[in-house]
Amino acid sequence: MATLDELMELPGAMAAFEFRGSGELLEQRIAYPERINESTLDLLAHMCAANMSIATMQARGWEKVTHMKGFYPIQEFTLVGFDWSVVVSGLDRERFKDRGKASLPPFTGVVLANEKADYEAAFFTMEKPEPAP
Repeated sequence: MATLDELMELPGAMAAFEFRGSGELLEQRIAYPERINESTLDLLAHMCAANMSIATMQARGWEKVTHMKGFYPIQEFTLVGFDWSVVVSGLDRERFKDRGKASLPPFTGVVLANEKADYEAAFFTMEKPEPAP
């Protein structure tokens, strides 16, 4: 489970944020407020929540119609823009579901400047398991 501060250490990191499945922005770190601000992150969190919901619907439908497995659940995705991109993870939510936890953790996202983005490093950081108790 990556912290926002760990995500901010990634190459090209402009911002890191957490949000609910409803899109509500919970917490953020912003490195370049002249390029991205809290208002933009709020909109981005809502867009990411919507994309996650649509991708989940498509994956579940595809599995049902084709009887192919492995598309659901959607755990992570990347949205690539012209100047910057966002990498989002809901992997911790899936881990908590598997353990039968009632309260799901938030989604996590990191905004990366495309000229320095290392998507593999972002996914690796987001996928690391939570520390043992």
